[in-house]
This record gives sequence, C-alpha cells and structure tokens, in this order.
Amino acid sequence: MVFEYALVRVVPRLERGEQVNAGVIVYCKSAGFLEARCGLDADRLRAIDPGVDVEGVHRALEAVRRVCRGGAEAGPARTEAQGARFRWLTAPRSTIVQPGPIHSGLTSDPAAELERLAGALVG
Repeated sequence: MVFEYALVRVVPRLERGEQVNAGVIVYCKSAGFLEARCGLDADRLRAIDPGVDVEGVHRALEAVRRVCRGGAEAGPARTEAQGARFRWLTAPRSTIVQPGPIHSGLTSDPAAELERLAGALVG
C-alpha cells in the first residue's frame, strides 16, 4: 500500500531556521489510516529558544493528534475526510509548529510504519 508522511517540526524562531522534530503524521488512503505520533524534547527546544512557550507547543501537538483522529475533538475538521485532514495538517504554514515536506513510500502495515518513523525521526 502507498502511504504518505510528514514530520511535524517546532521552529521557535523562524528567522534562525532552527528546528526540533516533534512528531510524524502518516496517512494511508487504502488502509483508511491517519495518525500522528508526537513527542517533544522540551530541553532541546529550550536550548534553541529559552523563552519558548513549551505548554503552547504541547497544545499544538495535541491538536495535530485530535485532527488526525477526527470526530468532535477535531473541531471544524471533524467532518472532513481523512485525506482532506492530512492535506490541511501538512499545508505549509509559518507558525511555531509546522509540517515538513510530504514523503511517500510503500508499506503493508501503516501503524508499524508510523512507529518506525517516529522512532527514527522523532526519538
């Protein structure tokens, strides 16, 4: 099955371009799979920007997970199809929490792919 994924990055100071990987989103249309794994290394983030709003970043990462799950917790995206929610989550933005580029691959198990990518890219 074809799947797509994107990193979720935290860029506390856009002008400096420094970033911390804080999650990965995996979407597999044929499996009906859209999920995110997030984990923030707050110490690393504070090393880049001591004044960063870590709690705000945690709330933004939780919002990514809620949108992936859909339903009432997803707010306005609750009625959107998985593909539309993935495209919304991965649309370029210049906020502190932003998606990386979309990549694709093949997998027989999108959930296992999510865990593999999260372990390799987020830590």
